[in-house]
Amino acid sequence: MLKNVKLKMKEYTIQSIVRVYKWDELAREDQALLQAAKDATSGSYAPYSGFRVGAAVRLGDGTVVIGSNQENMAFPSGLCAERTALFAANAQYPDQPVHTLAIAARNKAGFLSRPVTPCGACRQVISGVEQRYGQPIRILLYGTDGIHVVDGIEALLPLQFCDSCLG
Repeated sequence: MLKNVKLKMKEYTIQSIVRVYKWDELAREDQALLQAAKDATSGSYAPYSGFRVGAAVRLGDGTVVIGSNQENMAFPSGLCAERTALFAANAQYPDQPVHTLAIAARNKAGFLSRPVTPCGACRQVISGVEQRYGQPIRILLYGTDGIHVVDGIEALLPLQFCDSCLG
């Protein structure tokens, strides 16, 4: 039992940098990857929500792998676009690091004006892929009013569960 022990609280400031671009300000390779993500929304299976998400991953060698959200009547059994793209890339090209991930979403009215961000599970998977290859993944989030760009998952998941957490 501790007696007369004064504990000192620590406080951290967490800051994320998000750059916002217009379409014509992006490099052509980023435009092409975002277009692949937009096109991937056509492969979405979203009969319940009508919310279609597409993702495109550019690997270190330039290969592009796409994914889209896949819903299931047993809702937890579905899978997000980000994870379908990342898992497909890791399965087909296990020796190629993921360089950039682009995400686009649309509903019945069209592509969203504000970018959609990855869910918590996808953020953790992105973190794991970054750890696997030892490098951050650039993330491009498409919105018709602007494209948000971050230089790694830490901007979206600052207190992530990681390999070093396991002891």
